Amino acid sequence: MSGLPLLPAILLSPFAGALLLALIPEGRKSAIRAIALVSSSFALALSLATMILYDRSLAGMQFVARIPWVGNFGINLDLGVDGLSLPLVLLTAIILFAGVFVTWRLETRSKEFFIYTLLLVGGVFGVFMSMDLLVLFMFIEIAVIPKYVLISVWGSTRKEYAAMKYTMYLLAGSAISLVAIIAIFAYAHDPARGLGVWTFDLASLSTIHFDAGFQKFAFFLMLAGFGVLIPLFPLHRWTPDGHSAAPTAISMLLAGVIMKLGGYALIRVGVGLFPEGAAFWAPLIAVLAAVNAVYIAFVAMVQKDLKFVVANSSISHMGFVLIGIASLNAASMDGAVAQMFAHGIMAALFFAVVGLIYDKAHTRAIADFGGLAHQMPRVAAAFLIAGLASLGLPGMFNFVAEFAVFSGAMQVYPVISVIAISSVVLTAIYVLLVFQRVFFGPRNPRWDHLSDARGVEMVPIVLLAAVLIGLGLYPRLIMDTITGGVLPIVQRIASLHIGGTF
Repeated sequence: MSGLPLLPAILLSPFAGALLLALIPEGRKSAIRAIALVSSSFALALSLATMILYDRSLAGMQFVARIPWVGNFGINLDLGVDGLSLPLVLLTAIILFAGVFVTWRLETRSKEFFIYTLLLVGGVFGVFMSMDLLVLFMFIEIAVIPKYVLISVWGSTRKEYAAMKYTMYLLAGSAISLVAIIAIFAYAHDPARGLGVWTFDLASLSTIHFDAGFQKFAFFLMLAGFGVLIPLFPLHRWTPDGHSAAPTAISMLLAGVIMKLGGYALIRVGVGLFPEGAAFWAPLIAVLAAVNAVYIAFVAMVQKDLKFVVANSSISHMGFVLIGIASLNAASMDGAVAQMFAHGIMAALFFAVVGLIYDKAHTRAIADFGGLAHQMPRVAAAFLIAGLASLGLPGMFNFVAEFAVFSGAMQVYPVISVIAISSVVLTAIYVLLVFQRVFFGPRNPRWDHLSDARGVEMVPIVLLAAVLIGLGLYPRLIMDTITGGVLPIVQRIASLHIGGTF
């Protein structure tokens, strides 16, 4: 399997699509849509093939492709996936495919929109596949930068402000992470403490036993840098504005995969290289994660704009990922990765539905609606499915992920876990209240002209809902893969003291 060029093909598919789009005249709308669809379909098909062919009985990276690059400094474009990264590659492909259909009828500069979107997704694929630390960082930058253009040009409301705020926050986080990466590089080159060679190879770096002081220092920088992406309280302030201003497909990608880059990097690099540092800072992460989950749920409850509700809900749910990481045991780490996948699909469905309503009604104010289920029963059903997944209803994959997170977290942080679990109740309150106010109650005749989702508008709804329900009913389709990827990291920290109970 390691000889199959699946990963390079997946990585190149969005970049190739962007290159082809650059050669197409702006006026050829059908050709532009076709190229975007073929590129996203190719990535999705290959991601599914990789998931099917992945050998769950083997640990370590599979489908490895090694491409020498800057040999003098040990920088190589080495690609590989394991049970930690492969589900996130599939998540990215699913949301890209759904996002193409969400943007199918875009008329304003659609060529440039798809070019920037495909470049963004190519960067995300690169992050999840990279086995080289510096290349992973570079792909994070490739994934982050196109968002500025996508929000500022095709966004709505305070789009310039939101785009700049997003960019400044994330670039600040990247600068902090880069300091840690350079420090790791220098440590590895030190023959007295490291390997005595220049290298960014993650597998080689994982063989170094970094001293405890360095681990605490480097992990904290990783936490601060990647925490902006997750986003970790109080580094989350860019998220509501970024979500609400972004066009629908970009909101789907932002909540669905960009926010997962931080969680993935924190596990892969932070916990993977610095288990003692992770153990030292884990109690702080757990406390801040509980704030993420509960406080931001209260913030979501008082929002008047549909997109702001979903945006703050996303921050709240990412708190579960952080609690899973902080608990540092097999069950919680499995749950953290599963929660990243489940939340990505759920948030993408939420934003697809809200975007559809906004495209038809040209408003997102909750108070403006009422009785929409009469005109839009399919949209109402899709919103309900996303809402039930959000509040952790059994039968949805989110329930499986949250159950795994708190099964592990209760063993380490029982009080914090109980506090964080209360956010599930708060989620049920604001989701059901929004659902009632928008889709039921007195009918507003102002919206009698609205049409329900149909044709290409149903593709993302059906796809995303099917993934949530399908994996909720049979989670082994993905959980066995995740467990195999998390196990080597958990084994490294099994002998460490995690840090008391709270």
